Amino acid sequence: MQRRKGNNSQIRVGITSGDLNGIGMEIVLKALSDPRLFSICTPVLYGNPKATTFHKKALKGVDVHFNITKSADQINPRKPNLVAINNDEIKITLGKPSVDTGAFAFQSLEAATKDLAEGHIDVLVTAPINKKSIQDAGFKFPGHTEYLMDYSHTKDALMFMVSDNLKIGVVSGHVALKDVVSDISKDKIVHKLELIQKSLQSDFGIHRPKIAVLGLNPHAGDEGVMGTEEADIIKPAIAGANEKGILAFGPYGADGFFGSGQHHAFDAVLAMYHDQGLTPFKAITFDSGVNFTAGLPIVRTSPAHGTAYDIAGKNEAEAQSMLSAIYMAIDIFNTRKQMKEWGANPLQKQRISRGNEDK
Repeated sequence: MQRRKGNNSQIRVGITSGDLNGIGMEIVLKALSDPRLFSICTPVLYGNPKATTFHKKALKGVDVHFNITKSADQINPRKPNLVAINNDEIKITLGKPSVDTGAFAFQSLEAATKDLAEGHIDVLVTAPINKKSIQDAGFKFPGHTEYLMDYSHTKDALMFMVSDNLKIGVVSGHVALKDVVSDISKDKIVHKLELIQKSLQSDFGIHRPKIAVLGLNPHAGDEGVMGTEEADIIKPAIAGANEKGILAFGPYGADGFFGSGQHHAFDAVLAMYHDQGLTPFKAITFDSGVNFTAGLPIVRTSPAHGTAYDIAGKNEAEAQSMLSAIYMAIDIFNTRKQMKEWGANPLQKQRISRGNEDK
């Protein structure tokens, strides 16, 4: 990545359009109508002026006036900006997937990622996509995470679901349930714990984080009655992580863990598979939850929900998750910057450490 370009001191937040047939543009426009945003950042939407106008007309009481430009070099720090990828006619069929909108979602992501890599923007916030639509348009990755890993030449990253009071990572991500067991190993669990600890330290400023590890089977195997993965894989992984200085605990039965509120005692949770982690996360923090890709050299966040075709075009979508994604990206960018600066100052680092231990 190149250095920041220009004299604008505010953080430049690149925002992709996502799937134009879903609620992505609705929540983007509603988020950008919040005047508080412009005191801390410069939003830059990568979109299509005609498609944006289409969505603006569908929203009563939401009127965002964009500075439309062909390049992020010409953004206005005092206004929402729209980098016009093109001004072609795009057929929008609200509530239904299509190759056309999948193709534009891909174009928006490519343009924003290129500008991020070249230093024209500082962080990336992605609106929801329909994976089949975008893949039908030539996108050869399971999702945003894998695309950004490939683009940044990063070998591994972590889908980290975060909010102010709950952070959850998963060992086995976008994998069919029947393949989960074979996708879990001691080394993989340890590596995910390393990624979580590093992110909690460098992205959230938590010096000595405590991480809970969930079991795979009901009741964490019930001492082998319902499975041996806990004894054979998960417990050895926790011990291996402890040897590396990671404060990992468990394994805990997922239902009782969340039902009793034990998650409040930890800085993060590592679940074994997608739904085991994302179901309680969305149930607890749906309106404010954020999908953060930890382990990348850049900052990328996204709302924790999908395209929500069932309410697309009905002016019913809440913008809070998009706002949370924008604010989270800014916070992480600032924390990384501060941690880098404080790393050269032993006294400052000691102050942070003591503050965490006193908490």
